[in-house]
Amino acid sequence: MAKNIMIQGTMSNAGKSLLCAGLCRIFAQDGYRVAPFKSQNMALNSFITRAGGEMGRAQVVQAEAAGIEPDTRMNPILLKPTTDVGSQVIVNGKVQGNMKAMEYYRKKREFIPYVLEAYNSLASEFDIIVIEGAGSPAEINLKQEDIVNMGLAKLVDAPVLLVGDIDRGGVFAQLYGTIALLEQDERARIKGTIVNKFRGDRAILESGLKTLEELCGVPVAGVIPYTHADIDDEDSLTERFNKSAERKLIDIAVIRLPRISNFTDFSPFERYGNVSLRYVDSVAELYRPDIIILPGTKSTIADLKWLRQCGLEAAVHKAANSGTLVFGVCGGYQMLGRTVSDPEQVEAAGVAEILGMGLLETDTVFLGEKVQSQTSGVFSGIGGMLSGLNGMRYSGYEIHMGRSEAEMPALAGAGNVYGSYVHGIFDTPGISDTILKAVCTKKGIDFNALDTFDVSEYKERQYDMLADAVRNGLDMDFVYRVLNREI
Repeated sequence: MAKNIMIQGTMSNAGKSLLCAGLCRIFAQDGYRVAPFKSQNMALNSFITRAGGEMGRAQVVQAEAAGIEPDTRMNPILLKPTTDVGSQVIVNGKVQGNMKAMEYYRKKREFIPYVLEAYNSLASEFDIIVIEGAGSPAEINLKQEDIVNMGLAKLVDAPVLLVGDIDRGGVFAQLYGTIALLEQDERARIKGTIVNKFRGDRAILESGLKTLEELCGVPVAGVIPYTHADIDDEDSLTERFNKSAERKLIDIAVIRLPRISNFTDFSPFERYGNVSLRYVDSVAELYRPDIIILPGTKSTIADLKWLRQCGLEAAVHKAANSGTLVFGVCGGYQMLGRTVSDPEQVEAAGVAEILGMGLLETDTVFLGEKVQSQTSGVFSGIGGMLSGLNGMRYSGYEIHMGRSEAEMPALAGAGNVYGSYVHGIFDTPGISDTILKAVCTKKGIDFNALDTFDVSEYKERQYDMLADAVRNGLDMDFVYRVLNREI
């Protein structure tokens, strides 16, 4: 069976996901077969595997870093929030239904057999399992039924490294306070602490690190610098939403819906030096972009109502009528149609039918069974601005409860308004280039001025950059001793 090591954090967004990705890359570089694992993930950013199972994108990124194919065993439980108090529950890649938070909390331990089956199956095939916790292990109101932090560490006998985020401030209190709130047997599992996202001269930290070691009774395993590797983030805490609003040669505005999902669909556009990708949630921020994207959402009807109430629907209409390229993906595609119906209350929005934006000749009906599959094909029959896509191959994955009348799931529409159910469609080589070339032609701009580069090679360089930062920041001899149970 595989050896394991677990990364827990003092809070959400302490950097657990990227640290695990960095370790996966390092162990793979060192010649080991390594796989990521997170028993329970809560995120709207998901992925469909080759086998048709749904899992969180954080473990997809970690699998990519490890050089292996994503597998739902790496994330056996995925919670996709549908309201402030409820989530869609996905087990082993398949939807089990919607549950309110308290209902799931009561039933959580019933999922332990699925978690252990997935973990043990991976452990029989790999040398090392890098396990990611969730939130904080010191959530004292939730510890009794925990299956993702110390509860999981006990089930699979994993040693733990605890990471804190110094960039937010208070890292010493984060780390010491977290350990202080743990039970004695839980503290014994923590073999070291990690200070993450540090900017500056480490020498300034040394006195504090020494005191921290004395207080916590475990060594500081490393100080990892703030890393600027361009790697997809897990959820809406991402810094992408707070990037500069500077507008470049080609300006793309993504509508930041309240329940936005799979925002990493648009990452390929960030990899052009002279293309700006902005996330906007008001008419004032929209300005006059060259492309408007309506992204996926976990609640199409609720977010369509929000779009209408805040005035962005009217602004998108105005832009579309003036010739701006408008593109909807999944839930955004559904919004662009004539109607959205939910007779079975799949979305629990309290609305049986709502008028769409009327920019595409499609009608959507939500059904109980979820479509989740990888898909590929060749574009054909596309008119208007994006006719240059005809004959090109596409690939990606579909995740949706609604069914829409359209020519094909890959792309519907013409003129300057289009929609697609395919997540990841812009990742296929050549597709983002073709779309941007169409906009460049309209604006009279030379496409070469956008400063393009090979996306696949770029992604690999980013994983290596992350691994270098983690390897240089951590005491890897110490990490291997923890892995080998020498500490």
